[in-house]
Amino acid sequence: MTAELLKLGGGIAAILFIAWFARFLRLGGDVRIRSEEQAREIANETCCGFDPVEIAIDKAGIAALLRDAEGRHLLVRRHGVQWAGRLLDRHNDSRLDKNFLTVGTGEKTFGSVTLNLGSQASHWAAGLRNLKI
Repeated sequence: MTAELLKLGGGIAAILFIAWFARFLRLGGDVRIRSEEQAREIANETCCGFDPVEIAIDKAGIAALLRDAEGRHLLVRRHGVQWAGRLLDRHNDSRLDKNFLTVGTGEKTFGSVTLNLGSQASHWAAGLRNLKI
C-alpha cells in the first residue's frame, strides 16, 4: 500500500513539474492578434514590404485581413503557434454570412478562414470581389 501511494505521489509530482517547466519555457501560449500594430508586424514578417493602410482583425484574434495602398489584400492566420499569410488574388473564394467572412485561397495547405468582422464584413467582402490581380 505504501509503495502504491509513493508511485501515485511521484506521478503527480512529475506531472506538476512538467506543467511548471512548460510554463517556464512559455510553451503552448494563447497566440492571438491583439492589436493593429501586432497585425502590421505579422504582415511584414509573412510578406516582406507589405505596408497595410487598412486592417480588420477577427474578433477572436485568430486571423486578420489587411489591405495596402496598392489594393493588395493579405490574409493572415494562425498556424499552430506561428503565423502564416497569403496575398489574395481574384481567384480567392470568399463568402459573406452576416458578420462572418469566409476566405479561401484555393491552396489546400492554407485552407479557408472564417473571420468574425462584425459590421466590417460586408466592406471587406466588397473589396475582395474587386481585386484586380
